[in-house]
Order: sequence, then structure tokens, then C-alpha cells
Amino acid sequence: MAITCSISHSTPLQLTYILLLISTTTTPITALNITDLLSSYPDLSSFASLLTTVATDLAHRSSLTLLAVPNVYLSSSLSSTRHLPPSSLADLLRYHVLLEFLSWSDLHQIPPSGILVTTLFQTTGRASSNSGSVNITYIPSTNSITIHSPGPYSPSNATVLSLVKTLPYNLTILAVNSLLVPNGFDLMASETRPPLDLNITKALIDGHNFNVAASMLSASGVVDDFQADEAGAGITLFVPTDTAFSDLPDSVNLQSLPADKKAVVLKFHVLHSYYPLGSLESIVNPVQPTLATEDMGAGSFTLNISRVNGSVAIDSGIVQASVTQTVFDQNPVAIFGVSKVLLPREFFGKNPTVISKPGSTDFSNAQPPDILLAPEYSPPSHLSSPPGFRGDIRSGSAGDLGSRSCIVAVCCIGLYLVV
Repeated sequence: MAITCSISHSTPLQLTYILLLISTTTTPITALNITDLLSSYPDLSSFASLLTTVATDLAHRSSLTLLAVPNVYLSSSLSSTRHLPPSSLADLLRYHVLLEFLSWSDLHQIPPSGILVTTLFQTTGRASSNSGSVNITYIPSTNSITIHSPGPYSPSNATVLSLVKTLPYNLTILAVNSLLVPNGFDLMASETRPPLDLNITKALIDGHNFNVAASMLSASGVVDDFQADEAGAGITLFVPTDTAFSDLPDSVNLQSLPADKKAVVLKFHVLHSYYPLGSLESIVNPVQPTLATEDMGAGSFTLNISRVNGSVAIDSGIVQASVTQTVFDQNPVAIFGVSKVLLPREFFGKNPTVISKPGSTDFSNAQPPDILLAPEYSPPSHLSSPPGFRGDIRSGSAGDLGSRSCIVAVCCIGLYLVV
């Protein structure tokens, strides 16, 4: 929804309020350590232990509802899944993480027809259609809340036993009486599926225009780590084209980095989950940990993935790249070509402005904002001016500005301060 505001009577006090409002509403919620929270509940100890297999997926996520199965119910539920390989069991656990915060009162306002809620399993790309969702219904006559996989012949359902814990707008933990199985989830097929055994380096060479990346991956040895992850939850690689490497400014020399830092930069281009293109385009949580996050610590070396101008955009904090092509996509490995080398701010943040060489392709709005601000304020660096914004400032006069309106509050601030 567009928000318009007039700047004819703006004052420094009003600007202070607007800046404070922006800074408090755009700060991301710090993700919680869910397994640590569950450690306070001995009856959920077995489920908490299983949940550690998807700890990487849960990193940096918030606004979740967790369906936890108490020990007494979990043992019987696991009997039918005892032969599952770790990757399939992990998908079952992802199915118990709802990507929406639902309070206890929210649950009791659900209509009898139910609501469909997306789970973490849907983000893997292995869920067909809406099988990565659950249907939640509330029956007032019995005051019961039931959860089942969607479909005319639901193979699995559970009843909510109680509210375990709630942290408003961030996390709700519910106890349910059964492990849920997604509709169409073939327990035996997952066990017998042969490994992919993809040679990633060869796939890049066959894809053409990825020779530099293939050479760096092979020389660093990290490609062996990538291929070892194929047997788990899968991986998604963002591989810069040869042109992307040649477009690096002279101030960035990847080859001069120590071997350990070079390996971190390469791992920064990889997600520890399989995401086909469709899942990237509709990804729920844009901030994604990378393989470098696992090495360097939670909260670091993350990528911001979004959809910009009809393409998938990947923001490292100082570089914004776009997905240019699909090099390989077969569960559990996806390889995408990207237009820029993703430079982590943890290594290159001291010089955040990365200049593209003439003729290189990139999003037209990726440049950092050029707005004069009072020294005491430091708004988020990702705010950028809309197309044509600065041209309007230069061509307009102070008298004209009094009658203009801007689309968002940030535009109001920029216009007021520049004038």
C-alpha cells in the first residue's frame, strides 16, 4: 500500500520521530535457539534431540509455530519411520515447523473449514504442490484443534494437546499427539533412492562460462565438501560467471586471500538446502545462512534472497547479484549462474561501495543511496532512492518542494534534508 506524505511543514523534530520509527520497525527479530528452549521440557527431550538435525534450517528464522511431539507419543509414531535415512527424517521434522506465528487465541479463531499454513518442508523444493503445508481446524463444540496434511485422503493427522510456550510474534510451541507425515511422502522410496553423485566441477565446465569458478572450487578443495552434502538436505550453489569475475574492481583480489578466507568466500555462495528456482522465487524468509555461516558462526555470512524486477536477487550486504541461468537442477542439488561475485561484508565491508565496470549487467536500483543526512543519524544502508528521485531534487526548487508528496516516509526524509 502506498503511503503519501507532504513535506511542506516538516521540522527536525518530526524527522527525528520518522527516523526513530523506521529504525524500530525495520530491525530484524533475533532468531531463537529452539532446541535450547525445548531443553526446559523433559517430556519433549526426544523430539528436541531429533530437531537438531534441522538446526541449520532454523537458524535466523522467526515468526514460527513448532509442533512438538511428547516422548510418550513420539516412540509409537517413529515405529513406521525407523528405516528412514537421515535426509528423509529431517524432512519429516521440517514438516513440523510452521512458517507463521500462531498465538493460542489465533488458533481458537480458526474457522471449521480450516486454514492452510506453509511449513519448512515446503522450502526444500521436495514437496509436490501444497503437500508442504498443513491444514489446521478448530472445532468449537469440542474445543479441539486438529492438524492434518491436506488432500482428500489425509494420511496423517494430530490433535493439539496443549500450549507449551509462546513468545509473542516470534515463536509458539504446541504439543501434539502424533508425528505428522506429509501427503504423498513415500517412506520407502526415500530409503531406496540412489545417490546423485554429481561431479560439480564437471557440471560447471559443461555449463560454459563458469571456468574460473570451477578452477577455484577444485583448487580450494571445498568442492569435495559440497559433494559430501548431497546426501543430506541437499545444497544450492550460486556460481558467478566468468564475466562476473572479470568485472571485479581492482581493489578486490580474491586470489590474494589466504586459503582459509578464500574457502569461506566460496562457501558463502552455497545454501545448505536444496532450493529449485520456484522455491527461491517464493522464499518465505529472505535471510538465509550459508555454508560459511556454519564455519564462522550464527548470524554471520548470510545472504538476503528476494524477487526484484522479475528475477531472483541475491544481496550479500555490499553486492547485489541476479540469477542469470539454471546450470543444474535435480534433487538434491541446484546450481545457478549469478551475475556478480558475492562478496561477504565480513571481509569486504570496510570498502562497501563496489563499482561495476562499464557494460556489466546488474539491477538499476542496486546503487547505495546518495542522501545527505544529519551526522547524528545512521539509517539502514540498504535504503535506496526510487528511480528518478535525485533528478527531481536537482531540477526542482525549494518553493516547488512544499507541494510535493513522496511515496514512502524515507523519500520525505531525503527531500527535506537535501533541500
